[in-house]
Amino acid sequence: MTKRRKLFTAVTGLMLSLIFVLQSGMAVLASEDDSMEQLRGGVASILNPGSASSVDLVNATAKELNLELQVEEVDEAEETKLVMANVRDALNVRSEADETSDKVGLLYKDCGGTILERKDGWTKLQSGNIIGWASDEYLLFGEDALALANDVGKMVATINTETLRVRTEPNMEAGVYGLLPKGEIMEVLGQDENGWICVDFEGSNGYVSAEYVLTDFIIDAGETMEEIRIRQEAEEAARKEAERHKNYGEYTTDADTTLLLAALIQCEAGSESYEGQVAVGAVVMNRVRSGAYPNSIHGVIYASGQFTPAMNGKVNRLYESGNISSSCIQAAKEALSGVSNVGDLTHFRRNNGREGLVIGNHVFY
Repeated sequence: MTKRRKLFTAVTGLMLSLIFVLQSGMAVLASEDDSMEQLRGGVASILNPGSASSVDLVNATAKELNLELQVEEVDEAEETKLVMANVRDALNVRSEADETSDKVGLLYKDCGGTILERKDGWTKLQSGNIIGWASDEYLLFGEDALALANDVGKMVATINTETLRVRTEPNMEAGVYGLLPKGEIMEVLGQDENGWICVDFEGSNGYVSAEYVLTDFIIDAGETMEEIRIRQEAEEAARKEAERHKNYGEYTTDADTTLLLAALIQCEAGSESYEGQVAVGAVVMNRVRSGAYPNSIHGVIYASGQFTPAMNGKVNRLYESGNISSSCIQAAKEALSGVSNVGDLTHFRRNNGREGLVIGNHVFY
């Protein structure tokens, strides 16, 4: 293994081992505050307990974020406790290491977990609330798992003070985009050496002091059979509600739902161009029209693990305040009229080089 390859293994391993959180509550991140408890549903934190030597490693993600961490090489035999699903759709997780045993949950594409035990071609893992066995044939381990996790996971920051200003530049004299309350969760885009963290603020680059936030690296988790049942029942209820408003052109809804869509658009793309705002609204409506998602705007917006602003309550607060921009309201109305400037695409994220349709600071895929 080359020194560069060893370095990649080293840096990827420790960040996951330092910042993933075991579902039982053991915090690996250097924080005593269980602020990530709000990340429910599809979001999981994963633990790599490592060993005496792995304590000296750092994650490759740290390099991308310009974090000031020390890097040392690690023996190539050392392995992480991380495991990732290697499937097109979903993997059965069973109660025993036997394909005839009961299913306890599903591990979806790009989901991860913590290795608890391995034997006879099976791995006992924990992912979210799932604890069970999965066949090694459909799992990734070691460097392969770390590489996938680094690709599909993301760093988030949680506000750890009563109110925090999000500034336009990384200095105390810069303008202020807005104020965020304690517990607000934001995607981390980078960090500089002066103690400022760059975060995604409504589609623009905002800056917060690292002194007042806690960071975590998160990866999607699977669902238990009970969680799947509850979700499917909610989706069926949403489908029946949507049937009442069904038509073959414009999506008919009430003024409150229009404002709810506008609130989500502002949370995700309030600082983007009008084209970018319409695109976010179009993604929501594409999901509503797709059989793979709930058939109502409310169901899509609040689907487990989908839109961070809905998950952490920001959408609700903005909706209740009524302080929604006219452009976001107009973008919502245009998306409801059937207009889509992203075709039938159903996903978007900050533009990080992923292939897709780039509009402003987002890539749609």
